[in-house]
Amino acid sequence: MKLLVATGLRREAKLLAGAGVTVICGAGRGARLEAQLLAAAADTEADGIVSLGLGGALTPDLAVGDWVVARSVLFGDERYPTDPAWTEALIGTLDGPITGAFLGSETMFTAAADKRTAHERTGALAVDMESHVAARVARRSGLRFAAARVISDAADRNLPLAVSVGMRPDGGMALGAVLAALAQHPAQLPALIRTGLEAGAAFRALGRANRLLGPGLGLVDLGDHLLDVG
Repeated sequence: MKLLVATGLRREAKLLAGAGVTVICGAGRGARLEAQLLAAAADTEADGIVSLGLGGALTPDLAVGDWVVARSVLFGDERYPTDPAWTEALIGTLDGPITGAFLGSETMFTAAADKRTAHERTGALAVDMESHVAARVARRSGLRFAAARVISDAADRNLPLAVSVGMRPDGGMALGAVLAALAQHPAQLPALIRTGLEAGAAFRALGRANRLLGPGLGLVDLGDHLLDVG
């Protein structure tokens, strides 16, 4: 079993690494993520691609630490369905996930008003910056695709400016940029601390879920299904 995992941050990637798993960290750069996933799909003869990591809630029904499993991913005029059997395996393993559509975005959603508008326009439950890229590569490469995200910021949460500048090109934390943004607008410190605490809770949920899913990240549980349709 060989799997590709698309995620955004180095911390996510460390939590998701494992035998037979190639984790590719997008760091908010969709074109680079797509190129790396396409190359990895060709080089590793992968069995599937899964988008895993943190995501933002678009509906008030979701709280920090909740899991959402995608039945489809929306981006522009495109709708990418997830593999039904793999999706059901994720639903059956994760802790009480909500299921529905994800919204793919090239930019970070930091304003609660933008989240509300996106939900009203698309009906999507959560947003992230990697799922639509992973879905597009899976379709192009003829691979099974699934997506699951743990919520790190609620729909009514406005994220501080420092969050939007806090990621390096490799997915690590750009501490210098965060401190510079904080120096310019010190009043955002409480919101930044709160955001960090909520992200920490989401990271812990991601680590627990990775242990529950095991090395196949849900795909290995399909068993005979893979033999029937592969």
